Amino acid sequence: MEDDLRTEYDLKSLRVRRLGSGRKSFGSTTVRLEPDVAEMFPSADAVNEALRFLMRVMQQNQTSAPQPQANNSNAADD
Repeated sequence: MEDDLRTEYDLKSLRVRRLGSGRKSFGSTTVRLEPDVAEMFPSADAVNEALRFLMRVMQQNQTSAPQPQANNSNAADD
């Protein structure tokens, strides 16, 4: 059988990618949940939905939280 690959292709460095949980993910972030947390969510979509809800609540609390007032009194006035 004739090899028709170009000489510049180095196939010795190729590896088989893992399958399953050990597989590398390209272009996304993988987060590992503790078992007690994971049992509360049926899917990755459910986790994302819950986290987005929490993000909205946190953002709303930040915008509605009272801002600390500057102390306008001078120590020299005492």
